[in-house]
This record gives sequence, structure tokens and C-alpha cells, in this order.
Amino acid sequence: MLKFYYSAAPNPTKIALFLEEAGLPYEGIPVDTRKGDQHKPEYLAINPNAKVPAIVDGDAVVFDSSAILIYLAEKTGKFLPANTPKARGEMLSWMMFVASGVGPYSGQSVHFRNYAPEKLPYAINRYAFEAQRHFGIIDARLAKQKYMLGDTYTIVDMNVWGWSRLIPNILGEGAWAKFPNLKRMVDEISARPAAQRALTLKDKHKFKTEMDDVALKAMFGHLSEKVA
Repeated sequence: MLKFYYSAAPNPTKIALFLEEAGLPYEGIPVDTRKGDQHKPEYLAINPNAKVPAIVDGDAVVFDSSAILIYLAEKTGKFLPANTPKARGEMLSWMMFVASGVGPYSGQSVHFRNYAPEKLPYAINRYAFEAQRHFGIIDARLAKQKYMLGDTYTIVDMNVWGWSRLIPNILGEGAWAKFPNLKRMVDEISARPAAQRALTLKDKHKFKTEMDDVALKAMFGHLSEKVA
């Protein structure tokens, strides 16, 4: 059975959504990042980047949420666009847009707004600006069509949903008013039964919630280690 290493964060939640949508049987294995589970040797053997999620499917090991979504979609033949060079090009482009843009800038925006020991206006503005720019690009696309690749629900929409549903945390209260088309799609996906099951997966494990010194060291190693 496929093993799914997860936490309550946005990237694992995307994978939970796909697994639930596709009806794939899986074993959910919690990785409590505030306790430092991601740094244990047995997990580093699966994901040397010490991030979540990861999957083990037989002898295949895949980490990075976008890579996992593509792997699972190709494995099952589900939630993919039409099998044409044009459609595949669009799919890969938007998947990488999320992987290289939406995810990293959203995550850094949350970090500098909420967890950085110093509230640095430049950093806060820089990441919020870029996150807002990325979401604006997506919103403009969704103004023209129902889903990211047209009329069909695909892994691109799941990838976008993972971070987009947390826009108030990323950009502040009231930010949804800037992205009505994205809000429409996020609300639609969030209402799906598979999404409801994906969102409650985290409740099967009591994840640590305290951001104490142990959690800070586990999640933000640069606070305790100096880079030469």
C-alpha cells in the first residue's frame, strides 16, 4: 500500500486531496515537524530535503508536492488534461508556477508575518507583494474559464487550492476581495467531499501546536545555526 507522509501544512493537504479524489488506498504516516520528525534518519532516507510531503509507492519514492501530484496523476490516469502537447505544456507550466512561485512566496510571506524574530518591513512587503502578484495571475486566468486548464478539474487546480485556501493567512484579512475568481474555485473545491476528508486527515494525529524553542529549532534551523 502507498505510504503518505503528511502534516497539517498546505503542501501535504494537496496530496491528501488527490488521494481522496482518486480513491487510492494509502497509509497516512504523520510527520510532526514541530517535534523535528522531518530530521529523523528514517525520514531523511525518504526525503533528504527534510520537508513534507513524501510518498513511497513500492520501490518509487517521490517528494515535493508538485512532483507527487504529477506522479500520481500519471500513475492513475486521473485528473489530467487532454493528452496533447498543448495541454501537457500548459499543465507542466502551471504546476511549476505553483512549485516555484506560489508555494515559496506564500510560505515566506507567512513566515515573515508571523514567525520571524524581527518584523522586517522590507521582507514582509517583498514576499506579500510577490504572493499577491502570483495570486493575481491565477485570478485573471480564472476570470476566463472555470478551472486552470479550462472546463476540467485537474491536478493544477488541486495544486493551486493547497495554498490559495489560506490567502487570509498569507496576505491578511480582507485579501480575498482582490481575487473573486480564485475564491470561487477554492470554495468549490473545498466543498467537495474529498476535500473535506483531506482537511480532516490532520485530526487523526495530535500534532504539536506550540511554537516553543524545540519547534523553532526544528522548523527554522537558521535561528540556531550560523552559515559560514
